[in-house]
Amino acid sequence: MGTLLECEALANFDAIDALAEECIGGDGKALEFNSLYSLDLIELKEKATALLPELDFPPAPVREEIFNLIFQNQFEEKNPVKTSGVLEVLEEGYGLLLHAKDNYRIKSQSAFVPKAVVKRFGLQTGHLLEGILRPKMEGATCPLLIRVDTVMGKPPEEAAKVIPFTELTPYYPLERIFLETSPDVEWDNVSMRVVDLVSPVGFGQRGLIVAPPRTGKTVLQQCMARAIRTNNPDAHLIILLVDERPEEVTDFRRQVSDAEVIASTFDENAESHVHAAEIVIEKARRMVEVGKEVVILLDSITRLARAYNTTMPNSGKILSGGVEATALQRPKRFFGSARNIEGGGSLTILGTALIETGSKMDEVIFEEFKGTGNMELHLDRELVSKRIFPALDFEKSGTRKEELLYHPDELGKIYALRRSLKGVPPVDAMEMFIQRVKKTKNNPEFLMGLGR
Repeated sequence: MGTLLECEALANFDAIDALAEECIGGDGKALEFNSLYSLDLIELKEKATALLPELDFPPAPVREEIFNLIFQNQFEEKNPVKTSGVLEVLEEGYGLLLHAKDNYRIKSQSAFVPKAVVKRFGLQTGHLLEGILRPKMEGATCPLLIRVDTVMGKPPEEAAKVIPFTELTPYYPLERIFLETSPDVEWDNVSMRVVDLVSPVGFGQRGLIVAPPRTGKTVLQQCMARAIRTNNPDAHLIILLVDERPEEVTDFRRQVSDAEVIASTFDENAESHVHAAEIVIEKARRMVEVGKEVVILLDSITRLARAYNTTMPNSGKILSGGVEATALQRPKRFFGSARNIEGGGSLTILGTALIETGSKMDEVIFEEFKGTGNMELHLDRELVSKRIFPALDFEKSGTRKEELLYHPDELGKIYALRRSLKGVPPVDAMEMFIQRVKKTKNNPEFLMGLGR
């Protein structure tokens, strides 16, 4: 922050508003910071040179030098620099504006949001802000957000009138998220049809995908993500990858290019994993408060719980497997945030839970989360060994209050299907089931054919 915390000009809102007037009023058009920030270094230099040919850039500049020159030029010309990002409010009361491009880590271009601005509008961590940047003041280490134009897409004065997330009324999921798409899509539509039949998903679902290693959980989540984007384009999809391999992060970003992918890879520390998760869940809660439908695909809740366990101070109370007694409270808060809200808005979380890893800690984490969800998909290693995909355990998988999601006629057919497969060995039952599904074009056709 440098000298920003002691700066008297930022002590009250009127003084900050006066600073904002210094940054506007020029003849040139406003510069969009986010469109530049998303570029790599070569593209950024080319774009900056095209936008401001009169500036003399160094022969081999770093990103920060380019931004400093652009900001200073805009400031001198009194042309505004517009930005948007997710707010993180720190314990001291001031905030920082974070960007999805950085996986919500704090970087040198994370704008400082003065305490007076945070208090004036009742801002909270997770709020989406749009506003005007001022270049670094003397002695400061980051730019300054001196004017807030919108909070969650509305005038900033409206932010304090929103009902807090914890005071909204949760209820069972009522609106179905269909995963089945047309048969000619690039991804595995059969797997999505099977999930729709075995364990339906609704807006506000709190679902666990229980998976031993190498059972296809990542591919299943990618298919789910693409199906959700296809069938529900208005829902905001966030894919949170914790402690993942970097190449899998890249693959997710390419497979689901129109979703928000936030990642903290295995070479990052536990604090990075926890910080990314905290910003994502707070952003999701703020979006639900204003009536949005949000879906989070988390891989994995086990690794997230491990990260929380690592960052917890030693209390002396250790559960079996080396889990701190209070370490799972915050990941449970994350998972427990999933809910359907009466009157509009929902937060859906589908997270993977790892089992059969050989780690006692992973087993303890799964046992703690086992009863907290209202939908479970169990993947079976035996089905994978026979190359049967999706490797779902038909008997163990299911959704609570599924009658609220199924059509009444559909519900009767599903119950009849489950009764007919009762007593059949799980692997044989799933193999027969998938073969029958593949012979039909869609699920209505499959269900209409049952009993014939």
